Amino acid sequence: MSAPIQHPESLYIGGKWVGASGRSVIEVLAPATEQVYMRVADAQEADIDRAVQAARLAFDEGPWPHMRHSERAAYLSAMGRKLTERAQDVAQIWPNEMGILHSIAKAFVGTIGGVYEYYAGLAETFPFEERFDRPTWGGEVALLVREPVGVVGAIVPWNAAINIMAYKIAPAMLAGCTVVLKSSPESPGAGYIMAEIAESIGLPPGVLNVVTADRGSSERLVKHPGVDKITFTGSAAVGKRIAAICAERVARVTLELGGKSAGVVLDDVDLEAAAKAIVGPACALTGQICSALSRIIVTRSRHDELVDALSEAFKAVRVGDPFDPQSGIGPLATGRQRERVEHFIGRAVADGVRLAAGGRRPAHLDRGFFIEPTVFANVDNNAEIAREEVFGPVICVIAARDEDHAVELANDTIYGLNNSVFTNDPDRAYAVARRLRSGTVGHNAWRSDMSIGFGGFKQSGIGREGGWDGLRPFLEGKTIILDGLPSHVTPRVKQ
Repeated sequence: MSAPIQHPESLYIGGKWVGASGRSVIEVLAPATEQVYMRVADAQEADIDRAVQAARLAFDEGPWPHMRHSERAAYLSAMGRKLTERAQDVAQIWPNEMGILHSIAKAFVGTIGGVYEYYAGLAETFPFEERFDRPTWGGEVALLVREPVGVVGAIVPWNAAINIMAYKIAPAMLAGCTVVLKSSPESPGAGYIMAEIAESIGLPPGVLNVVTADRGSSERLVKHPGVDKITFTGSAAVGKRIAAICAERVARVTLELGGKSAGVVLDDVDLEAAAKAIVGPACALTGQICSALSRIIVTRSRHDELVDALSEAFKAVRVGDPFDPQSGIGPLATGRQRERVEHFIGRAVADGVRLAAGGRRPAHLDRGFFIEPTVFANVDNNAEIAREEVFGPVICVIAARDEDHAVELANDTIYGLNNSVFTNDPDRAYAVARRLRSGTVGHNAWRSDMSIGFGGFKQSGIGREGGWDGLRPFLEGKTIILDGLPSHVTPRVKQ
């Protein structure tokens, strides 16, 4: 089955499909079969330069940043509608790139067009201009206007590219920015779909440019003096490198990085129900989710019972082809990713951590990057398996003395992306949630809502994506102090 994209041999730059400057190509292997699924153009540094130049021209000389917000919103709405029309194409590509179950991909991709519609709606409700009367040091009125930051380099990961790029492209474009989207070499398909959509709706040239590149060429995008802001989603290690480069030239940066999120299971909750709630999300993208609940913290007296419940629930999950409706979990994205997960599992076993379930390649599958969902028991919170982001279906169960100790353990990590509290008491859930140091806290399940806001404390990142807070990083505030009212400002009515 070939990928449903039209120009895999090209890059989308300046509103046109153009050849890459080099001859190398990127091969994407379907993780369930290890067969080549698609080959795409491999952007070199010269191609990054061309894409930035096109975005720079569109911002500095084109009409895009000078349009009314409502005019840009019309393009966003069109993109959202077209993406909904292409949902089945995306749902076919996604499992073939990173192993998500086709059933989950189908359900999820139908909602992503709504991200573009949401940001289109902010054209009428977001305060792009605010008025302040009688400024402190003279003048009749001051206006705080929020203007586009400029050219944006958007770097997306391979696990959920179509979703993550939406929360970068849509707010950036509404703000009036132009964008160079850099797709991951493991999952370029979603970027091609968005480039085809941009072309089909007649988006002005250079507003959205799409390239696929590996780390070397990607760093050129981060370093490029023509890029005003980088928005990156990916590992903490790469995020630190990007932050350092941006600091050198005082470029704006938003980072959504890793996590080692905790599920705090309190003493009033049914453990079998908690186990079922944990298992489903843990298998959704084969554990390849930065906000996955990978540390489950429970009081010592209930530890063994929860381990048994989790182990039985995971053993019942069928590992298999992501397009098979009977499969409960698909493969990892790449052979390299499976080796990484196996490395962490092997190190934990060698260090004496008790393996309660899984941890092996499924015996019935002789090809594909599969791994059994895995449970470790009696894990010390300082163990490597409890500290490092594994990015696979691996859960650690950690015993706590009591509720206060459970909160202490949950917060004892360099990360702070996501947590959950399992309890029957909403007041207790709220009280514990306020003590947890993370950008999101769920109740009785893994939870997330990027339409409100998503991001982390500590080394889980800088800034937020989604909602109003996801638009602000693409804007610069400017204070204008005037001796009189401009014509578009309505005079105050005297009481």
